[in-house]
Amino acid sequence: MNANPVTQHFIKRVNATNSVGIDDQLAVEEPLEIRIAYYIDGGKTEKAISVTMRTPGNDEELAVGFLFTEGIIQHAAQIEKVTLPVFRENTVVVTLDSSFEPKLGSLERNFYTTSSCGVCGKASVDAIKTASNYLHFDKPISIDRHILFKLEKQIAQRQDIFETTGGLHASSIFDQNGDFLLLREDVGRHNALDKLIGATLTAGLVPLSQHILLLSGRASFELIQKASMAGIQIVAAIGAPSSLAVQLAEESGITLIGFLKKDKFNVYSGFDRIQEI
Repeated sequence: MNANPVTQHFIKRVNATNSVGIDDQLAVEEPLEIRIAYYIDGGKTEKAISVTMRTPGNDEELAVGFLFTEGIIQHAAQIEKVTLPVFRENTVVVTLDSSFEPKLGSLERNFYTTSSCGVCGKASVDAIKTASNYLHFDKPISIDRHILFKLEKQIAQRQDIFETTGGLHASSIFDQNGDFLLLREDVGRHNALDKLIGATLTAGLVPLSQHILLLSGRASFELIQKASMAGIQIVAAIGAPSSLAVQLAEESGITLIGFLKKDKFNVYSGFDRIQEI
């Protein structure tokens, strides 16, 4: 396993008049097998849940976030430990607490997941509408629109690997004042968000109902579904949302913002959470 998220590759850089040979920086993409170990009928069993193409780093957070956003676990307390087996490269094993038996029957996902499409392996549209425990917001959030204008600059300053390779997505979380809290990067946009949610779940911050999620690219259906699982009320994306993402945001009561720049943005749902619009 290449633990470094960046690797070098010799290339020829070409323009209209000449070419030059240089070492270029590439974002690493490798498979990660996510497995769970759990206790059933007095014995311990282990099961492969998914293989996802990801950028190495924060693999434990990725596995925890994946299990949470898929609805397999609901709380960090249901996890006994997370390990990276020494003799099994590109594998992470999440051992569940002995008192908790996961419900795996509803997990209709094929074994392989690409870095670009987290739901490509889903068996049906109904199967990807994972039920969230945080659909009803007990404490509403309302923010000044000018807070959103300063988010893009903050995420750009902290995308270290993207700055080097130009090849990664980022998910970042801010408080309701627009102050930066945490960022995770990955070659897959859904992996970046799973890493972020896994980190916040482990830190005891979920539900993230008083936070703002910023996506470095477009807002897809699955990213809104994952945000809903974490109780996020406001999702902002640098790129465009899909029609299904907007539909799910409306159904989930999420404020969805797209095309976020330093001086403008579009609001697609949940208008009441943004002041003065």
